[in-house]
Amino acid sequence: MQKLKGSNIYLRALEPEDLDFLFLLENNEAIWEVSGTLTPYSKQVLGHYLENAHRDIFDVKQLRLAICEASTQVVGLVDLFDFDPKNKRAGLGIVVLESQNRNKGIGAEAVALLVQYAFQTLDLHQLYANVGADNAPSIHLFEKLGFSLVGVKKDWRYSHGAYKDELLFQKINL
Repeated sequence: MQKLKGSNIYLRALEPEDLDFLFLLENNEAIWEVSGTLTPYSKQVLGHYLENAHRDIFDVKQLRLAICEASTQVVGLVDLFDFDPKNKRAGLGIVVLESQNRNKGIGAEAVALLVQYAFQTLDLHQLYANVGADNAPSIHLFEKLGFSLVGVKKDWRYSHGAYKDELLFQKINL
C-alpha cells in the first residue's frame, strides 16, 4: 500500500463508511456534467455499489480509490476506467468534492500516485483523460503531469443549452 501514499495524501479502497461522502459527491449537480450523471443516486444503490467495490480491476475493468488527507478525511475520488489489459490502457478521472480543497496540490498528488501505480503495478502502457475544454484547472493539472493534448472532440457535451468541446489528453509510459 505504500505505493499509494504521497507526502500529503494517500489513496485507499472505498469502505462502507464512505457512503455519506459518495452520496454527497454523486448527487452534487455541479459535477454531473463531468461525470455524465443525469439523475440522483439513492443511498441504497450506492451502498450496493460499495458492497461490490472490492472486486478486482481485471474483473470489473475499473478501479475507484478514495483520496484521503493525512487526517483520514476523504476529499475526493480518483479512478481508472475502461481498463483494457490486452492493449494496456485505461482512462483516468478525478474529482475533489469541495472547492476549498482544490488548487492545493491534492489532485496533482493523487493523479501522480495513480499514474505511478498504473504504469508500475498494472503494467499499463498508456492512460488517457477526457477534460472539458472550459475546465482550465484540469487542463493545467494534466499538462503539468506530462499528459499531452492529442485531440479535441467537437460539441461533445451538451450542457445548459449549449454544446461544449472535450479535450483528450494522453500519457504514454515510455
